[in-house]
This record gives sequence, structure tokens and C-alpha cells, in this order.
Amino acid sequence: MPDKNIRPGDFTTRMEMKAVFGGGQGMGIHPSSSTPNILLYTDPASGEQWGYYDGWAPTDDDTGPIFEYTGDGDGDQVFKGRHGQRNRAILMHIDDGRDLRLFKADGKVPGTGTKRQRYIGRFELDATLPYIVRQAPNSKGEFRRVIVFRLRPIEALEATERDSIIPLPKTEALPVPADLTTSALVEPESNHGGPISRSAQPRTGVDRREASLCDEFRGLLEEHEREVKRFQIRVSGLSSSLLTDLYDADSHVLYEAKGTSSRESVRMAIGQLMDYRRHVTPTDPTLAVLLPQEPHPDLRDLLDSVNIGLVYQIEGSFKGWK
Repeated sequence: MPDKNIRPGDFTTRMEMKAVFGGGQGMGIHPSSSTPNILLYTDPASGEQWGYYDGWAPTDDDTGPIFEYTGDGDGDQVFKGRHGQRNRAILMHIDDGRDLRLFKADGKVPGTGTKRQRYIGRFELDATLPYIVRQAPNSKGEFRRVIVFRLRPIEALEATERDSIIPLPKTEALPVPADLTTSALVEPESNHGGPISRSAQPRTGVDRREASLCDEFRGLLEEHEREVKRFQIRVSGLSSSLLTDLYDADSHVLYEAKGTSSRESVRMAIGQLMDYRRHVTPTDPTLAVLLPQEPHPDLRDLLDSVNIGLVYQIEGSFKGWK
């Protein structure tokens, strides 16, 4: 639909945008019932006290600009049920034929107490990774699961410094619950009953096997009264998160799981573990690869040569763990 004379950088108010596009007033996410739009509002002055850090994300790739936008909910954020309605609207916006229109609070309307909104532009969810899940504090300092949507501009927009997330001054590695993964979130089905257009659920058999492998091995560790976590690693100078696979806090073992036992998977797991281990506290964890079956003997030799352990599934159990 036409932009009705509003352009990126223009100043407006929520009331004016409600009159043009529909939607509500008080919340950050406003699906319109009268136009094919979802209005997204971000306000650093109030949002950051709730653990919401929205903005253009510093990245280490060349895939183009990403605007990170935090979902709705004071507790663990979800997609389904009454508390997940607004998050669901964003996730389903392609299926529902809606644009995402983003505004940022920017001062007051002269002579009034009304907050002024600066129009950032139109967006859609990133097709490859539409959202990530992080642990972030709420206003009481309590950590909870938040959904961070990854928005791609669908028009020429400048990723300005004033709208960018401040890069972390130092790398942080935060122990988080073992179920902090996108696959742990229950996503809604599309209105037409088919798969949704923007889904970060595991999409391939390999992804599903990896998630299942992690769940089964975590269950075994917990049956033996092990404390199982993951690490959420955020690197200085960036805003994106790295999320490790399982960490056995009692044995100080960091596991990287793969859905196949191929050479490509084993080599990738080695690289990921070497990357993660630099940031984990306590330092120098034991490293191990978790596989769905025993790999070729040459790959066992490869793991031995770099002092990385091997755990693999066999006959409904796991071999190699301690």
C-alpha cells in the first residue's frame, strides 16, 4: 500500500499514526485491524529498563543491515496464547500480508508533553533467521527469556549511529537454561494450515535430529543429577549472540552436538568448540562432540589429535560421557 505521505525520518505521533494506519496506543506492538500494517514502537528511555535494547545491530557479516526489535512480555516471552498475540503478529506478518512499520521515540512535540515519534521505515523479518532467543533482565533484574526479532529493511534505509545498539565494551558469557533455544519455543501454525513463511524452528531432518539428540542427552545427564546449562556469549563490539550446546557444570564439560556424524559436521563442531572455549567461565572446559552414531575411525583420530572428547548414541543410550 502507499506510505500515505510518511517517509523515513519524518516526525509524527502515535495518535496521528493511529488515524492513518489503525492500531492501538499504549503498547509497543500494534497490529492494525483496518490496514495491512503492524506498527512497532521503540523507546530507549523506557524500554532499556525492561531489558529491551532495540536498534541497528553491529554485525560481523556482509548480509546487510539488521534492526533488532525485542518482543512483548514481562516474563518469558512466547508466541502462543493470550500473552503471545503481539509476538505472533510479527512472526506471521508475511502470511497475513502485513508490513512492519517501525517508529522510535524522539523528544516531545514542541509546546506539549506528547512524545514525538520518528519514522524509521518499513521492514520484514529476516528470511534465514527471523528471531533469536536471549536471556535478559526485566525491570526487577530477574532474567527471563526474550524474543529478539531480526528485521530487514525493505526500502533504502540508512543504519544511522543514533539508532544503533551500543556495542558491548567487553565479551560476556552468561550461563543460561539448557532449553534456551529457538526450537524450544512453540510457534503457531499459519492461518491456512501450512508451514509459516518465517520460522526459526528446525527446518531440516538434520536440525531436528540435533535438537532431539541434545534433549535426550540432557535428560540422561539430569537423571544423574548433573547441572546442565548453555552459555549465551556476546562478543565485544557486536550485539549478536552465540549460543553453545550443552554444558555439564558439574564435570565442566562443554558439548557441541551435530545431527550427523559426517566429516563436515565433526570439523564444524571442532571449530565451534575452539571458538566458545575462549569465553567460558570457569576457564578451560573439557571439550566434547555429541553425535548420533559412532563416526569413522579417522574422525575419532582427528578428535583425539585436538584433545576433544567424543560422545555418541548407541542402542538408545550414550557412550563416551563421564
